[in-house]
Amino acid sequence: MSKNEIVGMIETMNNYDELAAKATAKADAIRDTLKAEMLRQQTEELTAGAYIVRYTSVISNRFDSTTLKRLYAELYKDFTLRYLAN
Repeated sequence: MSKNEIVGMIETMNNYDELAAKATAKADAIRDTLKAEMLRQQTEELTAGAYIVRYTSVISNRFDSTTLKRLYAELYKDFTLRYLAN
């Protein structure tokens, strides 16, 4: 493969990456518009033609092991050593 072919492929790849980024941005804008409409209608589901769009809020409670490790290093170490031993 020649250097010119490689340069051409890289430029094509960059063009496709740029196109994909623009398409993603447009899709995200449409998604945000649909979410806003659902909030306006106070619904978690919209039906339009053959499409059903659902948007629900999810509350997630996750354990922050990084903070536990930082604040209680010995406890974290003891627990993980015991847990891994079993």
